Amino acid sequence: MQAASDIFLGWARTKEHDYYLRQFRDMKVSAEIETFRPATLTGYATLCGWALARAHAKAGDAAMIAGYLGSNDQFDDALAKYSEAYADQAERDFKSFQAAIRSGRLSTEPAKDAGLEFLL
Repeated sequence: MQAASDIFLGWARTKEHDYYLRQFRDMKVSAEIETFRPATLTGYATLCGWALARAHAKAGDAAMIAGYLGSNDQFDDALAKYSEAYADQAERDFKSFQAAIRSGRLSTEPAKDAGLEFLL
């Protein structure tokens, strides 16, 4: 994730030169996190957090936002309360999802006409 206007544009630095990089095609790869050891997963999560924080840091004027939020913990507390409520709702939704599968209301088999025959 980059904080630049072009999502395909990046940069790299060596001892001698700076380079701008442009991805020719958007061919994504993904880490197989289910194979990570705990320490690797922690490191990966940390990097993801830093990338997300960097991208969000470009979203506004930090000094203005800090001034608006003030010096008390009201915003921090509200954010923590919202996060806990959101996590609780996600857990309830997942339990409902699992119950729908167990009861047969929701099928886990791909539809034959969904164009996913290559998965079968």
